[in-house]
Amino acid sequence: MKISELPYRRDSVSLFNHVAMEDWAVFLDSGWPLSDSGRYDIIAARPWKTLLTYGAETTVAVDGHRRRSREDPFALVERHLGPRRRNPAAAPFCGGAIGYFAYDLARRIERLPALADNDIATPDMAIGVYDWCVIVDHHQRRSWLCGAGRAAATLADWGRLQELFNSNVVNVAARPAEAIDAEVEAESDKPRYADAFRRIQRYIRDGDCYQVNLAQRFSAPLETDPWPVYQLLRRSNPAPFAAFMRLPDHAVLSSSPERFLSARDRFVESRPIKGTRRRSAFAYEDKALAAQLLESEKDRAENLMIVDLLRNDLGRSCAVGSVQAPTLFALESYAGVHHLVSAVTGRLRDDKSPLDLLRGAFPGGSITGAPKLRAMQIIEKLEPRRRKVYCGSLGYIGYDGDMDVNIAIRTMLAHGGRIYYWAGGGIVADSDLESEYQECFAKAAAMARIFRRARGGHASGRAGA
Repeated sequence: MKISELPYRRDSVSLFNHVAMEDWAVFLDSGWPLSDSGRYDIIAARPWKTLLTYGAETTVAVDGHRRRSREDPFALVERHLGPRRRNPAAAPFCGGAIGYFAYDLARRIERLPALADNDIATPDMAIGVYDWCVIVDHHQRRSWLCGAGRAAATLADWGRLQELFNSNVVNVAARPAEAIDAEVEAESDKPRYADAFRRIQRYIRDGDCYQVNLAQRFSAPLETDPWPVYQLLRRSNPAPFAAFMRLPDHAVLSSSPERFLSARDRFVESRPIKGTRRRSAFAYEDKALAAQLLESEKDRAENLMIVDLLRNDLGRSCAVGSVQAPTLFALESYAGVHHLVSAVTGRLRDDKSPLDLLRGAFPGGSITGAPKLRAMQIIEKLEPRRRKVYCGSLGYIGYDGDMDVNIAIRTMLAHGGRIYYWAGGGIVADSDLESEYQECFAKAAAMARIFRRARGGHASGRAGA
């Protein structure tokens, strides 16, 4: 293991710019300095292993050699991380796996109907195994280059990395100064949403489920590189679990506020979000909207429903009696919305790993509904296209066994000359159609704001005709 200090940069974008145009470059972004809630940023590139899962098959590439496997993807990641190694750095990550587990990877866990159109040819899992990374600690105002394995053993490579990140010369696409000149299209309409909403309420009345998360997809043409687009997104909606990841044929741009799972020294935490109100530019109205959310019996009941689901999911991997909910219904406010957030904690059993925990709880209950399997089956019937990375998870699993992954909401997918994003909400028995429809647009507003044109007032968060 090698650790070298780098000059501290207040905005880690300036560090990531050195590798931003490389395939498999990844930036786990805490939102600093746009949000003072962030602390650690993680930058990595040039993985020595990659794992790409499409359907039942994973392609594993190691030093240019490829082989295919039908092994469980979570088990494959675990195996390719190898035996646990101690992390001597005063940082949460010092090498290991970074990438995403798409929502559709759930098909490797549960039997789901194949009804939704799989129209975007991106993987169900995309993981790189990185032997070096840059860590930025904004609280201590320090930066480090950390290396494990071959990155630390090869002094010439280590020297080149130090030179790269100490350099002030950067060759990347310029950041656009204004919003992107593209028209956003809602890929559904209100009558279709209303039909799906009413069918969900029938399922609830018939006793099939208690809650179903219903999402809409939006898209726009994309003629620029996705990295400058991400920089617009992070300015529009800074978030503590944000990320940019570039792959050979697509990129993921996430401004997620939601932690799905963290595991540190075998202590586990999930922070589910359920309950949303829009923000207002008028202080008195904004405060009233926040108070309305805090006092809403409906939103608190929905939140508690997901807390109970997560307690069950975490109980599969945590020690008996260790799973608790120390925080319920806390208010967290972001650029575009207020949220109700709870916390569920536990301690991993000795025979379980963080990847066992992730598999056992995947995908997050806050974006499926309850009971989870039945809600996912209903989602497959009612949403016309697959969710891809949206509502999956993106983050890291270190060589030391620690893990932190988000719920990939407020997340964009750039592929094939278009950029896609989604927004949705949980439908329960007493949900109001108009309120739920408007909530989708409130959640999508942070992403829509980066475009100059959006059909039907979408950019401002108002529902269109």
